[in-house]
Amino acid sequence: MKSIAVIGGGFAGLSSACSLAHKGFDVVLFEKNELTGGRGRAFEINGYSFDMGPSWYWMPDVFEAFFSRFGKKVSDYYELVRLDPSYRVFFDDGPVDIPADYGKLRNLIESYEANSGAKLDKFVHEARVKYEVSMSKFVWKPSLSVLEFAEPQLLFQSFRLQLFSSFRDHARKYFSHPKILKLLEFPILFLGAKPEKTPAMYSMMNYADIVLGTWYPKGGMVKIGESMTSLAKELGVKIVTAADVKQIHVTGNKAQSVLVNGNTEVFDAIVAAADYHHVETKLLEAPFRSYNESYWKKRVMSPSSLIFYLGINKKVDHILHHNLFFDESFDVHATSIYDTPEWPEKPLFYVCSTSVTDNTVAPDGKENLFILIPVATGLSSTEQERLKYLTMCLNRIEHHTGVDVKNHVEYVRSYAHEEFKSDYNSFMGNAYGLANTLMQTAIMKPRMRSKKVQNLFFAGQLTVPGPGVPPSIISGQIAADEVEKYLIRK
Repeated sequence: MKSIAVIGGGFAGLSSACSLAHKGFDVVLFEKNELTGGRGRAFEINGYSFDMGPSWYWMPDVFEAFFSRFGKKVSDYYELVRLDPSYRVFFDDGPVDIPADYGKLRNLIESYEANSGAKLDKFVHEARVKYEVSMSKFVWKPSLSVLEFAEPQLLFQSFRLQLFSSFRDHARKYFSHPKILKLLEFPILFLGAKPEKTPAMYSMMNYADIVLGTWYPKGGMVKIGESMTSLAKELGVKIVTAADVKQIHVTGNKAQSVLVNGNTEVFDAIVAAADYHHVETKLLEAPFRSYNESYWKKRVMSPSSLIFYLGINKKVDHILHHNLFFDESFDVHATSIYDTPEWPEKPLFYVCSTSVTDNTVAPDGKENLFILIPVATGLSSTEQERLKYLTMCLNRIEHHTGVDVKNHVEYVRSYAHEEFKSDYNSFMGNAYGLANTLMQTAIMKPRMRSKKVQNLFFAGQLTVPGPGVPPSIISGQIAADEVEKYLIRK
């Protein structure tokens, strides 16, 4: 059996390891932290459980398709609940609940803007086409060559994706009411670019939101990584945690071994599902790197995040599982992320309280709050600066809900750039990978296969298809397929 090392136990690494083991390879997965799951880990303290990173369960079809590869179902590992309302949005003039039912959402949109219901139908239909075309044709390409996209049918389909028009222009073809536009543009904030610089193709995320729905795995998002870890072990993957890989040894143009925890271990191929920049600059010697520092400095990054995990010693009325605070300017906040990277003065922010849905994640009568502010990469913060933003968010929560929260905080932990770097070797402290701009799509992303080392492959949010939990899972599967092709040819 050919042996393969997978570096990194996040979603991409676990996906790749499962796929490779299922193909019959001998797979060892090395994870630098004590737990697998990457950004999807969780921690428990004083009876509270907190998902540390991803909190939106969108695109359930991707998770189901992943487990079905191995003769499994999502329900074999965790129970899903569809949230209704999907989420609550706090505008400056009050909250709005976004219903899971399409008809009710259509009525809501119609209440803001005359004749907008029919326009929403058309907008969502186009978004569905983009989603289906992308997920069936484009997202599974390794993007190693432009020739992958040279098929006549793919060229025809690419026009339907609206790659060369902006999301902002696309949305404004249909709607003008600011609340409708904010609702449609909010996923873009996490895709890594302002709406005017994001291809209209990404309206497919509105289809994921509006039609496919917002779900929650009981027990928390951590269940995804735990389930993938369990599956990997079932398939025979050897998982080594607290295993910090220090070097990939290359001879000629082939990786021969990895140095991990002081030991040198030999493999036939390597999948690097850790941070791409870290692997290239820290684990490979300069002659074997595909990209220099100048290349990385020119990349447009998705945001980082300032996160607070709060234990509240009472129930917090008037919030839902997911809450978006859009009571300040979207454009001003986006400018502070992408145009003039700096700490925002009046940020938009997101609040998640899984205890609203799940009584196992907080003590009785208490609430767990997860507050996230998207911020520019490359920043640094002091405890005093973090406290300022926490106070700002709590003041606005209290203003909109009428609930005293600040005096009931019994646990608080913050997490930002420094922690992303230390836990995940994250380039510039990013949380979401590369921005989804046109010039960083498909073959314009860092290559899944090393240019210099023929048996070294990459997976994760800095390569194709892009950031997010579902794309990372897909990335791991594509990388596994490419490894198999290489070893068969070899």
